[in-house]
Amino acid sequence: MPASPSPLWRSLLLYREIPRHFTLTALLFLLGNIAFAAQQWLVGRTVHALEVGAADGARAALDGVLHWSAWLLGAALLRGVLQYGAGLSSLISGQQLLTLLRERILVQVQRLDLGYHWRHGVGELVTRTTRDADKLRDALINFWRQVFELTLVVTATLAVLAWYHPGLAIVPLLLIGIAVTLFLRQTDHLVTLDRAVGAAYDEVNQELSEGVNGVRVIKSFVLEGQRADRFEAQIAVFMRQATAALAYACARVPVPQAVVALGQVWILVFGLHLVETGRLHRGELVAALLMANVLIFRAEGVGRVMQIFADARSSAARIWELLDAEPAIHGGTATLPDRPLGLALDGVGVRAPGGSTAILDGCALCIAPGEVVALVGATGAGKSTLVSLLPRLLDADTGHLRLGDDTTGWTDLRDLRLDALRRAVQVVPQEAFLFSDTLAANLKLAAPHADDAELQRALHIACADEVVERLHDGLRTRVGDRGITLSGGQRQRLALARALLARPRLLALDDATSALDALTEQRVLGRLRALRREPGGGTTVLMVASKLSTVLQADRVLLLIDGRIAAEGRHDDLTAHRAYRELLGLD
Repeated sequence: MPASPSPLWRSLLLYREIPRHFTLTALLFLLGNIAFAAQQWLVGRTVHALEVGAADGARAALDGVLHWSAWLLGAALLRGVLQYGAGLSSLISGQQLLTLLRERILVQVQRLDLGYHWRHGVGELVTRTTRDADKLRDALINFWRQVFELTLVVTATLAVLAWYHPGLAIVPLLLIGIAVTLFLRQTDHLVTLDRAVGAAYDEVNQELSEGVNGVRVIKSFVLEGQRADRFEAQIAVFMRQATAALAYACARVPVPQAVVALGQVWILVFGLHLVETGRLHRGELVAALLMANVLIFRAEGVGRVMQIFADARSSAARIWELLDAEPAIHGGTATLPDRPLGLALDGVGVRAPGGSTAILDGCALCIAPGEVVALVGATGAGKSTLVSLLPRLLDADTGHLRLGDDTTGWTDLRDLRLDALRRAVQVVPQEAFLFSDTLAANLKLAAPHADDAELQRALHIACADEVVERLHDGLRTRVGDRGITLSGGQRQRLALARALLARPRLLALDDATSALDALTEQRVLGRLRALRREPGGGTTVLMVASKLSTVLQADRVLLLIDGRIAAEGRHDDLTAHRAYRELLGLD
């Protein structure tokens, strides 16, 4: 199997996505460097005209200089226009590729399962989307400025030098080869250093993200100073890593530049010898020295671009690690009938990340279509994990989960299309998440084409219509980040209305009424129970419950202990179970 190209080359291959801009930019740089070579040649012709014309008189010398100077001015103006166009085109191309890359990252982040997000954290994903993508963009732009153009400049310069005399080109070519070898040997260590910088930057982003998202906890426990110290410590680690990388680059990069500079000494010494022997005129020697200056100047640029490309190699590797990651959860091809769904678990087991602790162990249960069931258990018993299995946000390690009924049969969740499953099964978590947008936009995430009647129905069932009525702009009200402008109970009701707008056939409430007062909760759950009277049998409801008021609204109660269902039945039947009484505070 052929080896895949390096991450940086894979990034450069993205130019295939914009072939017209790529071709235009390459053509402009090519023409610009042809004009540059012509400039150097014209300088030599101008000096030579002055030298030859001096023998024929001042007038002849002036005419020759003016003639070639006019051509030189024209070449300079043409090169300026071409360079401007090439630079602008390369910047546009770089921004297009950065947009394309970030779109792919965003799509991939949405594709990946929750397990991946838990392992890598917000800080790392933000770093790859921002810092790493920016570094890669710099490399993609500098590909034109430093790599492509440098190749053209070196080729044109060595060609003109070889035209003057092969000996003028051979030594600079060898020195350039030595310098590039030294640069490449340094690059691997620069990449290692930059990966360490990137890892430190991940920690800075993670610390910053937690500081912003946990600001209420920080203020409540007067932790501002402690968090500031932690953040300062992370910044100090980042600064040490960044300083080490910069120190290495500053110490090592000038060496190859000095090697290239030796080429100018060779051209001067050997060129004077050729002039003395009549094999090179003075104008050509001047042009050759100018070209040597250009090579030295470009060699200084190579040091900078090698630093950029070393950073980009590390960033490209981190980005393609993300883009190449395969989601652990894949859908099947089956679909679901448009009616209430029953749920069956058979020997379901789930282990914590790392496989050390069993969260669910041989869990089995059955819920009939249209039934309202409460799930109770101690903190850490696995209730939220069980609920996350239903839309396949997580997958069970062992056992089977099925949807359906005894009449039409049961379908394993792994055989279902993910989009069909997640439209049919809605989970409302305890911590309701709202985007920084209008209420209407947040609600319509589940049903973009919902009309006003459907909105009002969902709001009414969730008792969220009264929330909207109190807001000055109603559904056009913009909520802050994560719905911060609303109370916890208001967010929970709106999140429930959003889920109901999708008309789910199985609705799972993960303690999603915990912030509601007893009266409002009773009204919400009563309206959910009334859904079964709708045509088609309504919605099956599984409620993770921690309050007696919630449990009393259920047809049946499941008691989860040590990762499995230890008892089930009506509330009155389970009051004889000691663990059940302790959980609900009935003793």
